[in-house]
Amino acid sequence: MNPYQKNGLYIHVPFCRTKCPYCGFYSIASTSLISRWLEALKKEVVYYKDRFEYFDSLYLGGGTPTLLSTRDLEKIMQHLFAHFDFVPNTEFTIEANPGDLTSDKADGLKAMGFNRVNLGVQSFNPQELLFLGRSHTGEEAESALKTLRASGFENVGIDLIYGLDGQSLKGWINTLNRTLTFQPEHISCYQLTFEKQTPFWNMRKKGMITPIGEKEERSFFLTTSRFLEEKGYIHYEISNFAREKIYYSHHNYKYWYHVPYLGLGPSAHSFQNKTRWWNFRSIRRYCEALEEHKAPVEGHEDLTNNQMRLESIALGLRTRDGFAIKETDLESQSGDILSRLQISGFLTIKKDRIVPTRKGFLVADHLPLCFQ
Repeated sequence: MNPYQKNGLYIHVPFCRTKCPYCGFYSIASTSLISRWLEALKKEVVYYKDRFEYFDSLYLGGGTPTLLSTRDLEKIMQHLFAHFDFVPNTEFTIEANPGDLTSDKADGLKAMGFNRVNLGVQSFNPQELLFLGRSHTGEEAESALKTLRASGFENVGIDLIYGLDGQSLKGWINTLNRTLTFQPEHISCYQLTFEKQTPFWNMRKKGMITPIGEKEERSFFLTTSRFLEEKGYIHYEISNFAREKIYYSHHNYKYWYHVPYLGLGPSAHSFQNKTRWWNFRSIRRYCEALEEHKAPVEGHEDLTNNQMRLESIALGLRTRDGFAIKETDLESQSGDILSRLQISGFLTIKKDRIVPTRKGFLVADHLPLCFQ
């Protein structure tokens, strides 16, 4: 089912101007270590230059990749092209903050080869942006979207967050409608989560923030799915919608279908030949390892065939492609469970695959337990 079979390349840019209180990704609110990190990254590229053959996706995530200067981004791209091979029509994605996208910056990204931009809008509502600790305004987000189009980007994604304390369903629909005026090729809608060690996690424990209830979660999710599908978008993964199949995130498919991928930078994860490994979640430890000509790897795990099977089921149940029937034993108890799940409207069978319904997406974290 996966058309994107080549390796994927991810680069983690661990720098931000400020830390959003909900964000659990590793980054620091400082630019003082950029030069040292950049030199270490170059060493890591060379370390892996013969281990992965051909990439068809590159994803610069963070952190805030567009916090880097155009010159630093050019250095990264030049180094990658010098040591790695990319197939024709590779998907080159960069995450961007609305406040960073001047016309010159957008033109520079296009000239470097980026053909896909994910813009971290999160909301257009001023109160919601303030609550989320975002540094841009709704007007700046709109300006950034116009700038990307003016620079010739034809594959633009918008990231949004729903389920905020006090947010109404009507307000959320207004956000979606405002988003659609820009006709983005891709929309990601994430429910606000409370990651450990974040300010929002601590505020929740102190009763300063109240998470939305299960009934509200269901309402937000189902409304979002129906609304965007009615507007012509394909709900192809729990949080992701694309205007057409060609606009699915090629890079994310690597994670969902056990396609090899290489992650560079602090805290980045990689996968190849049933082995998953991850880098130090520290810029200093990451840099120190590479400066000592060592891999910056903090740990690894070797997956068994059964672990691979269970992951295929769990990840497949988060996508509209589902997973292959052969991954489960229909002659055993799984067959009875599958029948009950079909009758209940959580799953359906399409050809040789078990596929979640919209209702199934709601309980995707629990469904895999039925097939263990």
